[in-house]
Amino acid sequence: MATTNLSAYDKATIPNASSLRFGIVVSEWNPEITQNMRKGAVETLLDCGAKEENIITWDVPGSFELVYGCKKMIETQNVDAVIAVGNVIQGETKHFDFVCDGVTQGIVDLNIKYDTPVIFCVLTDNTKQQSIDRSGGKLGNKGVECAVAAIKMAALRQI
Repeated sequence: MATTNLSAYDKATIPNASSLRFGIVVSEWNPEITQNMRKGAVETLLDCGAKEENIITWDVPGSFELVYGCKKMIETQNVDAVIAVGNVIQGETKHFDFVCDGVTQGIVDLNIKYDTPVIFCVLTDNTKQQSIDRSGGKLGNKGVECAVAAIKMAALRQI
């Protein structure tokens, strides 16, 4: 469980993102969570030198659809990295497990199949409060952390 602020980063340790293109695919489910993470990711990319016109954002209905959205982003938009933003909150059925497993394996498969990194920015929490705490609340914003990861992985891709 996260116990530190997810939004803390040292800009001096992050490659300049000015020449990089990023895709962000965002689940529409739990928008108060996912839109906060999207906002954190975009602000961080811009803070690290990315140009606004080089950040492409698409929405998909839910977290399960992130995999297909990321695949289409990679195939059609010439991006250097993609951030998959979603939120799944534990309920009373096994639906939580199936969605989490499917999205996780799907993003792994994309990272194996394509030479474009896909960053897992999907909160899988037990409660809505935990998701709020990790999407701009007391534990920071997972979108920030994932934007930093996207920059680092996009830079690694260029080696």
